[in-house]
Amino acid sequence: MNELKEKLYILCHDYIGNRVAAIKQNVAEAQEAANDDSKSSAGDKFEVGREMMQQEVELNLARLGEMVKLKQALENTSPTHKSATVSPGSLIYTNAGIYYLAIGAGKIALEGTTYYAISPEAPIAAQMMGKKAGDDFLLNGKKIVIDKVM
Repeated sequence: MNELKEKLYILCHDYIGNRVAAIKQNVAEAQEAANDDSKSSAGDKFEVGREMMQQEVELNLARLGEMVKLKQALENTSPTHKSATVSPGSLIYTNAGIYYLAIGAGKIALEGTTYYAISPEAPIAAQMMGKKAGDDFLLNGKKIVIDKVM
């Protein structure tokens, strides 16, 4: 089963890598647009356009910082983690889906099965933390039963 968790770990790592590449592309495009604007504009129009591009660059740099934090959080999660109770690195089977507790990467399709990569800060993760197979909890009025923790 560690092989499955290792595959999910790699897919979460790929998720971060793809997001970082997209953010870097956005920064480059915004910078290029600002440079082009400076060549073809004058006066107030130039300043407004340049300021908008600068804000876009700053927004994307903040997103890049968040991805660095996400990568660090993932690297602090071991794909070989084993525990009978839910904790970071766990793979949790429930009547509402299968969750990989690592980072908030969302829905992951792997070998015909859907998994949900969630961060320890997610509301459902907070409800599951420390629970074991057979335990249940309420989330948004729905009873969720933990079938298995790996």
